[in-house]
Amino acid sequence: MRPALAQRWMRSPPSHGFRIASRYVEHESGTRLARPELFRLLDDCGPGDVLLVEQVDRLSRLSSADWSKLRSEIEARQVRIVSLDLPTSWNLIATPDDFTARMFAAVNAVMLDVLAAVARKDYDDRRRRQAEGVSRARTAGLYKGRVENTARNAAIARSLKDGQSWREIMIGTGCSRTLLAKIARRLKNERSGDASGTDPCAVEDIA
Repeated sequence: MRPALAQRWMRSPPSHGFRIASRYVEHESGTRLARPELFRLLDDCGPGDVLLVEQVDRLSRLSSADWSKLRSEIEARQVRIVSLDLPTSWNLIATPDDFTARMFAAVNAVMLDVLAAVARKDYDDRRRRQAEGVSRARTAGLYKGRVENTARNAAIARSLKDGQSWREIMIGTGCSRTLLAKIARRLKNERSGDASGTDPCAVEDIA
């Protein structure tokens, strides 16, 4: 998964009348509501701050229910979302009066909902096509599954044994929390001698 880069802007020069307060890189999938860096960003935000994202799908490929929860959280914190692929969102940066600001906010909210829905549909369609392709390959006897990246996984396992935090390992290796959890579970099973529970760790989340 390509990490989602987000920036938090606060009012004051030099960029569009705002300064970049901090940058955040999230390694969890946009299909998950529970994303530590995203919520660390929101915890750091104050009313009127701007959350700048590369694309709306970097912020959300969530289900409708989870997107509603995230949007409510963002709105409750009075954070404005600006996306590079949503030109209307830039109008939220500076508006001449309250009426215009409310109009732009309403338009932007609708566009965000539309793009979030499109991003989720694209994700679901890709997963469906992948499953269909795997099913056809299995029927034809061609599917062998994904090959485990043994060198990377061994390095992650060593880092876990050395006591590094999950956050440090994910930043250092670019692996997902899902893969890290699988390797941690493998190590736990090896320590307990439970060979039957060994997880091959071959498949990382594809979101």
